Formats: sequence, structure tokens, C-alpha cells
Amino acid sequence: MSVLENFQDWKSFLASRVAQAASSGMEQETMENMAYQIGNYLSNQVDPKNEQERLLKELWDAGNEEQRHAMAGAMINFVQNKKQ
Repeated sequence: MSVLENFQDWKSFLASRVAQAASSGMEQETMENMAYQIGNYLSNQVDPKNEQERLLKELWDAGNEEQRHAMAGAMINFVQNKKQ
């Protein structure tokens, strides 16, 4: 089963990767740029597997570049600050 099939699994996966990047010294801006690139890839190449992913895709597609960067940063903050 892919982490994309269950939103809780996706959040846990993302949180673990963000924590790993932060602990290895990656700067917040670099993480946000990577999240932006991943968001573009997911939006263009991956069919959403659940309602939450569908909503994120629709929001991503509706936004301009600046809004997408903000959304990528918000996702990082979300998983960094969310109690799992």
C-alpha cells in the first residue's frame, strides 16, 4: 500500500521526512522549495487517492506560483507542528 492511499499515512511520512531533513541541517527555505517541487509533481503526475488529496490538488491547481509556494510552506509547518 502506498503512503498516498491514506492521508494519515501521508502526513506521517511527510512529517518524518521533514524531521529528517531538519535534523540533517537543511534550511526551512530549502525544504519549502522541495515541497513546492513535490507538490507540482504530485499535481501533474499522481491521481489523488482520497478526498484530502483531491482537495489539496484542487487548491494547488487553483493557485498561482506564489500561492503554491505558500501552500508548500504551510504543509511543512502543518506536519512539523501537528501532534501525530
